[in-house]
Order: sequence, then structure tokens, then C-alpha cells
Amino acid sequence: MKLLRKLAAPAAIAIALGAGMSGVAAPVAGAADVTPAQVAGDVAQSTISEFTQPSDRTWVKIADQNADRVLKLKAYSPSMGRDIPLAVIPATDPQGRRVADAPTIYLLNGAGGAEQNNDWFTLNPSTADHEGTIDFYSGKGVNVVIPMAGAFSYYMDWLGTPNSGYLTGPQKWETFLTKELPGPIENYLDAGNQRGIIGFSMSATSALLFAAHNTGFYDAAGAFSGCYSTSTPITYGFTGLTLDRGGSNPQTMLGPLGGSHNLYNDALVNAAGLRGTEMYISNGSGLAGETDMAGYYTARGVDPAIASANAAVLQFEGGIIEAASNGCTHDMKAKLDSLGIPADWNFRNTGTHSWPSWRDDLQLSWPTFERAFFG
Repeated sequence: MKLLRKLAAPAAIAIALGAGMSGVAAPVAGAADVTPAQVAGDVAQSTISEFTQPSDRTWVKIADQNADRVLKLKAYSPSMGRDIPLAVIPATDPQGRRVADAPTIYLLNGAGGAEQNNDWFTLNPSTADHEGTIDFYSGKGVNVVIPMAGAFSYYMDWLGTPNSGYLTGPQKWETFLTKELPGPIENYLDAGNQRGIIGFSMSATSALLFAAHNTGFYDAAGAFSGCYSTSTPITYGFTGLTLDRGGSNPQTMLGPLGGSHNLYNDALVNAAGLRGTEMYISNGSGLAGETDMAGYYTARGVDPAIASANAAVLQFEGGIIEAASNGCTHDMKAKLDSLGIPADWNFRNTGTHSWPSWRDDLQLSWPTFERAFFG
């Protein structure tokens, strides 16, 4: 799904706290017991090394500024034939000491990703009234791994090979993220056999899809503002809105509508595989909320002309996209309810398809992950 442009410098955009939770908390699921080696089978593994190449990406600068808490790594993907940069927050206790045998959270970016400076470091900074990604996870006893590549890819294994825009060469993201990477990176971090995955917008689809394809591998999954079906004419078309921005199309990624590869990459179709995984799933209504109003940003020092122009984008474009994903999320709830699979649901009465909600969700999803990891 299309990500909205940022309203101003990230430090000027504060999180809207206090969104209400709906639904009843899910009972604790059984701990995941499937290992990386079992998922990988005979797939060639990644090689982990330091990321040292010069880069003008904002996340690199942020990582350098937080070098005491962030590792810049890269993982070679045999299936894609290239290095994938990783931002890693190693597990620490509240005193800042490294923790062994800790869980690992794979935190995925949305459509534009780090390639467009739309990543979990750049657009989720700490502000006066909000803990950003690095500060939030530091001291919580979990490793956090963020792949800083994959813009517009849906993090899927593509049927075809695109060759334009941001999408060139083999796109084997599910193979990389579920088979090639976990064993090597978790070994590098001296992690335990507990893990979770979080995605928003485009990558919300991926987060639930990976968990459904690999039952018992993820203890917890978080999905914010996603569309989980890809195999109806409407939802197949939704993917095209994102893929067009990356220079490709649904046919190259999913194959023909309703074909076997399309159905395999439909999280709604594969929802039964989510049984036993703790889940936090959220969506706004598409109606403008406090953080979608120009006045919210002018009160925080944003130029009134910029605030007004971007508020209009949030309220119109972001409202339409979030209303569409809201329908998708209700479809997933109906499917999981029919299967007797619980989740922690957060349907907001307001909120557009924009970063303030996802910043909230990162924090609001923590009780789900904490329960899954620590009981």
C-alpha cells in the first residue's frame, strides 16, 4: 500500500498516544519450537558481516549516532545474489548489558523502505513525548533486526523477475527472511529460539504470511494497517498500487490472479497456519484524527503552509487507503474468528494511513510480544 510522504522533519512530528484497544487479550499461546534449521532445510545460509560501505541513507547516520546500541550489519542472500543491509538493536537489560539467549524481533519497513528514508529509524525517532524505535527496544531484553532494503517488494518470493525502478533482479525475500537469515543472525547475536515479526502497510501482509507459512516458528506477529488477501480482483489490484511505484506489477510478483503462486501468497487463504502464534493486529478507520490535522503540526513548529498541504494529503489519500485496509483487517478478523484463532485487535475510531498510528502500534503491541516471549 502507498505510504504517505512525511509531514516535516521527524523530530517535529510527535506520536498520538492513548489509542484504545478493542477486543479481549488472547490467551498465551504455546511457545514456538520450530528452529531456523528446520525451516531452512537445505537452503544455503546467509553470511553475516559488518556494513561499512559509505551511504547517505538517514538510517546509517542514525545508527552511527547510536553506535553504542546499534549494529550496522549486512547479510549475503544466496537466493538474490546480493548483500542486504541490516540495522540491529542487540538485546540488553535495563542497565544496558547485553543479554544472551534473548528473543529476536524481525521488524519490517513499509513500501518505500530505507531506500526512500521511510524506515523504522528515520520516521520513528525519539521526541519529547515519544520513545523512538531505538530507545523503546533498548533494555527490553530482545534483539531487533531490521532489513534496510526491499522497497516495494512485499517481502515475498516473486514468481517473475522484475527489471525496472526499485525492483531489479531476483526477489526472494521470504526465502531470505525465513530461511537464509534467521540461523546466521541469531547465532551472531547469541540469541535464543524465540522470535517475532512485525510489519505495517505493505509488510503487514508479509508478517502474517510468514507466520502462516511457518507455523511454530514465530512466537508472535504484529500487523499494522495491512491488507491480507491478495487473490480477489480488488485486493490483487491493491498490490498494484504499491508495485507500480516500485516499477513493477502484480503479475510479475504473484502470477495470474487466483493461480497457485497467488494463493500461496494470500495470508487470508493461509490463515489456519497462524494457530498458536500470538498476534497484535491493528487498523484505523480512515477518518481524520488529531495527528491528521494541520493544527497538530503547527502547534509543534511546522510551517503552516506545509502543515496544511500535507494534512490535506493525509485526510484524503491516507484516509482512503486506511479505510480500504480497515476492510481487509475486518476480513482477517472474521476469518480468524471462524477458525477459533485469537488475536489482540486494535480497531481505532480514527486514523489515516500514516506514521503516527504505526509509532503507537509499536508500543501498543509490546504486551503481546512480552507475553509471548516471557509468559
